[in-house]
Amino acid sequence: MAVTRAAGVFSKFATGKYPLLSGHARRVLSVSSHLAAYKHISFEYKEDVAVIRFSDQTSKVNKQSLQLHELADVLGDIWLYRSSKSVVLISGKPGCFLAGADSNMLQSCTTSEEVTSLCEEAQKLFRRIEQSRVPIVAAIHGSCLSRGLELATACHYRIATKSKETVLGTPEVMLGLLPGAGGTQRLPKMVGLLGAFDMLLSGKNITADEAKKMGLVDQLVDPLGPGLKSPEERTMEYLEEVAVGVANDLANKKIPLTREKKLWDAVMGLGPVRKMMYSTITKRVQKQTKNLYPAPFQIIECVKTGIEQGSDAGYLAEAQSFGKLVMTSESKALIGLHNGCLLCKKNRFGPPEKEVKKLAILGAGLMGAGIAQVSVDKGFTTILKDTTEDAISKGYEKVYKSFDTKVKKKAMISFERDAIMSNLSIQTDYSGFESADMVIEAVFEDLNVKHKVLKEVEAVTPPHCIFATNTSALPIRDIAAASKRPEKVIGIHYFSPVDKMQLVEIITTDKTSKDTLAAAVSVALKQGKIVVTDGPGFYTMRCMGSLFMESLRLLQEGVTATKSDFLATSFGFNVGPFAVTDEVGVDIGLHISEMLCKAFGSRYEGGSLEIVKTMVEKGLKGCKSGKGFFLYGKTKSVNPEVEEILKNHQVTAPSAISSEYDMQYRLLSRCINESLMCLQEGIIASPLEGDIGAVFGYGFPPMHGGPFRFVDTFGADRLVSLMKRFEDVYGNQFTPCQLLLDHAKDPSKKFYESSPSLWAGLGISETADLSGFLPHNRL
Repeated sequence: MAVTRAAGVFSKFATGKYPLLSGHARRVLSVSSHLAAYKHISFEYKEDVAVIRFSDQTSKVNKQSLQLHELADVLGDIWLYRSSKSVVLISGKPGCFLAGADSNMLQSCTTSEEVTSLCEEAQKLFRRIEQSRVPIVAAIHGSCLSRGLELATACHYRIATKSKETVLGTPEVMLGLLPGAGGTQRLPKMVGLLGAFDMLLSGKNITADEAKKMGLVDQLVDPLGPGLKSPEERTMEYLEEVAVGVANDLANKKIPLTREKKLWDAVMGLGPVRKMMYSTITKRVQKQTKNLYPAPFQIIECVKTGIEQGSDAGYLAEAQSFGKLVMTSESKALIGLHNGCLLCKKNRFGPPEKEVKKLAILGAGLMGAGIAQVSVDKGFTTILKDTTEDAISKGYEKVYKSFDTKVKKKAMISFERDAIMSNLSIQTDYSGFESADMVIEAVFEDLNVKHKVLKEVEAVTPPHCIFATNTSALPIRDIAAASKRPEKVIGIHYFSPVDKMQLVEIITTDKTSKDTLAAAVSVALKQGKIVVTDGPGFYTMRCMGSLFMESLRLLQEGVTATKSDFLATSFGFNVGPFAVTDEVGVDIGLHISEMLCKAFGSRYEGGSLEIVKTMVEKGLKGCKSGKGFFLYGKTKSVNPEVEEILKNHQVTAPSAISSEYDMQYRLLSRCINESLMCLQEGIIASPLEGDIGAVFGYGFPPMHGGPFRFVDTFGADRLVSLMKRFEDVYGNQFTPCQLLLDHAKDPSKKFYESSPSLWAGLGISETADLSGFLPHNRL
């Protein structure tokens, strides 16, 4: 069992008196007895300081479980033989101090009790480090997240580089977990209750500068530039030199270990104030998470227990809560999404024959400017073209403003902003297109307009140039019909706002070449996107559209827009279908719905689109016009004009399937069934891509893991049973697809054969952006 295997890790911590040896004898014994066995750390003595380096040669990151096993041995020797006066912990990998746990250590845990025991062992080591008479300094360069931060906070002093690569954080909440090695207990004491809750509940990364202001880091070190060695090597050597000096000063009492009392220490000493803070934060989390995510509440309880009942009770609560959370369906779903994101950030199609270096973007509106922004930011030479000087000026200003905002927030310097903006040129003609590798069009959603620009582009671009359309609904094959080079035409569907939304859908036709696909995926990945590949049909639009069509029918049956949106949000959607339609634009929603109904016939129908047509005719186009399904003023309210329109389209709700539960699953079953149908038809390549596309594309609730993982958890047979009831009333709009029926007939069939690897999720630090997973719990 995993617990038994791990139990020996901490056997060095025997109590009793330590024998006294001379310095030379101590060091020879300590180094020679175990050094040959260490594969994941190295150490040496500099003066009276033991420098311990994390360096896992088998992985891109330093994995906690492997290195802590050896760290326990080394520190055990240092404490036992008193072989040094102080210690420095530093990474041998410039980009990562220490990541989270590794899959090999806890993969075999089958119960929460086993996981709890392993957390308790890690807690023991970190508490031993915290209580060490030998001062220990953490020297941080690169990501210091999860268990890495917990180790750093257990040390007596923390030094961090002011590099962009250096970030600190506790991302566990994004995986449905909490820090399990003392993070919930140490952070409140170091940065105060509010600062700790902000980090623990948001999962956000903070910079070294922010960490210093908060009191999480004691000293900052400027990164060095190039010299005889690379900037990274020079920075790491300098960081180590500074850390060794600080470690010596700590040992010689030149730097005090006691910290100044701060305002939050006084606040934490006031029981009534703490009680009010717990209550306020809990209410805020309830509102933001709708009580659908257990981890934030467990975090609050663990912090509260440690402060109110003492550290021992707090550590126990933390370990037990971690063990329980690991086994929840919410955690497994979030971890599956995280691991899926990592896979979707790899180009499985290989490198293109010719690297895309120069982009040209047609259309300088919201989408075009957004695409330009993420392109120049990643080093692409980019042309932004529109038909008028006014349009391209506004587009340029949008891009400039996005980077200037970062300068004002001190996230970058003005020199970096200007260097990035030098990659962008604006124009109203096609000059420069003769050297473009890819043209991305973001013009008006009209087939004739797209045909016109396609022909113009092909007349001025080289034969290898790819034409990528950002259409959100027009069939790519129809756009490609006007091309002389249909093998070079592809869809790249960005989501708005482009710089915030992580997902990109790449849509091919039967004529799109493999090299074109590889190039498109390569560009999107370089832009920092999560990529899912679709065939003809637009996966996310089909699923979202079916949800909207059923919501529209509920509206006709007397369910208010507010209630319909609540049915979706209470299941876990951040925003309901009518609110989404208002944000996108009611006119755009109508355009997409009409095309989908035309393409898929009666099975795609639901509510009457005449309602939406009338809304558009009356100027009720959503947020952009100030009114759509809702009115947008100081407060959001149901639009009475829509209620007036509905009087001509009312239908009687069937009592047999009109309970709140039935109405909710009428919405859900249609979009889930559409997801499975897309896999069945080959529109998407895998359940994983379907889940990533659903969560990041149309907001399927993250804690359910996506439609495919939801079917595995909920049960295909249960879903089919529900749909059959709905089918009896509404017909083929609720006919389960064959793939769903196959899974219902054979319970052993699962879209995911096993649970996702928890520790793979925690073992990667900066390569996966988790910010899209949970409602933001920023305080």
